[in-house]
Amino acid sequence: MPNSPSGPVPLLQNDAATWLHDSEASRAIEAQALACRPAHALIEAAGLAVARWALAQAPHARHMWVAAGPGNNGGDGLVAARWLAEHGRQVHVTWHGQPDAAPADAAHARAAALAAGIVLHPPGAPPPTPPDLVIDALLGLGQRRPLGGALAAAVNDMAACARRGSRVLAVDVPTGLCADTGRRLGEPCVQAHATLCLLTAKPGLFTAHGRDAAGDIWFDDLGVAAAGGSARLACAADARAALAGRRLAAHASHKGRFGDVLVVGGAPGMEGAAQLAATAALRAGAGRVYVCAVAGAAVPPHAAWPELMHRPWSAVQASALPGSATVVCGCGGGDALGESLPCLLAQAPRLVLDADGLNAVAADAALARALAGRAARGHTTVLTPHPLEAARLLGVASTEVQDDRWAAARELARRFAAVVVLKGAGTVIASPDATAVVNRTGSARLASAGTGDVLAGWIGGCWSAQGTAVSGALSAATGSVWLHGRAVAADAGLPLPASRLAEAMAVRAEALGTPDG
Repeated sequence: MPNSPSGPVPLLQNDAATWLHDSEASRAIEAQALACRPAHALIEAAGLAVARWALAQAPHARHMWVAAGPGNNGGDGLVAARWLAEHGRQVHVTWHGQPDAAPADAAHARAAALAAGIVLHPPGAPPPTPPDLVIDALLGLGQRRPLGGALAAAVNDMAACARRGSRVLAVDVPTGLCADTGRRLGEPCVQAHATLCLLTAKPGLFTAHGRDAAGDIWFDDLGVAAAGGSARLACAADARAALAGRRLAAHASHKGRFGDVLVVGGAPGMEGAAQLAATAALRAGAGRVYVCAVAGAAVPPHAAWPELMHRPWSAVQASALPGSATVVCGCGGGDALGESLPCLLAQAPRLVLDADGLNAVAADAALARALAGRAARGHTTVLTPHPLEAARLLGVASTEVQDDRWAAARELARRFAAVVVLKGAGTVIASPDATAVVNRTGSARLASAGTGDVLAGWIGGCWSAQGTAVSGALSAATGSVWLHGRAVAADAGLPLPASRLAEAMAVRAEALGTPDG
């Protein structure tokens, strides 16, 4: 079997910067590649890449099922089946196309497969016994509606094979998943153990249901160097850049160089949220951190963190906020936080708005206008909503946010002229004037109380330590999100308590300074 032009690389374990291209951009790149290559060369390269990847994924698999769709995604599968058979594997192929309706490349792949002696079974004829390996090559970029008929039956058959031990690999995009948004188009949807993106990496695989549907995500550019896309993956370089304020600081630096962080929150019964955010800000690099309790509450000093300073918000509010202040607001603020927001929105030069702060803005049109007007006054804001908070800010249902997380994050960034961190599976970071970023690190181990408070505090501390850099907000947000996810194992497991998360992030941050970090 000849070598492919470049070879697949894993995108979840690899920290290299990677551009993502939506369906429209991917089709344009494909058209350019087709125009400068001999006829059928691209589909031959794609099918070869799939075959080589399948053998690497399941080197001991002897019996394989290739479910090939009617278009060029199916053509990729047919070329792969030809190579796998030539390599000694027993390959059962089902083809869901019609000879007179197949695109030119798919028709070529079909003819070549038949010439090589491959039997193309009709839809509804899966292998009589579960194979070692299943390759989903049914549908690619063109998926827009729920599956039905023979395609749905094929996906259900794949799921049955998986339950009996078969490994399932998807070509480009798992069938039943939107390549752009990561939304399941309905049921059924392929649940792959791994997915190989061809030519371009697709944004939907990294957020919403994409991560669960795609499994391990691999990428083969087929030797085509595509220009920058509509989004990119966060990477270790983002974390290094975010931490540069501390990592590259001069020896003669003092704590004032790294700024003050004020954590405003900690209403009665929620004091722990403010404490978590404050400790994270301190570990992220802030020079000084103040815990400012609202509504007459008092966040008691923590014996483990005597460095934190405690001031009632009423006392801080009586004087103008210092120009070096970065404010983290909303961590355990409760309903009383709304009284503090007018001052903060008007005065805070740098503001991280989380949780109860976001809910207060969503419920008050005047506060929403004040938030949207901050950029015009030279103030910078980072919003850190989870999907329900984002839905309240946008005035839509949370399902609408989850259906297109990219669009929701970008609309929030535009509407409030802010950097937005839309938390969730595949956290999306957006700003009004920059390419959106999606995070590839993290797991369900972060799904526990307080981890969002830690993230908000870490962003504030990291941002404060950067000084007055123009790109500070986006850099701090992107790097912090990457580090937040990297602090937990990529696989599922018991949750990491929020009280231990900031220290885990600090350990990971220190590792970034080593040659292997």
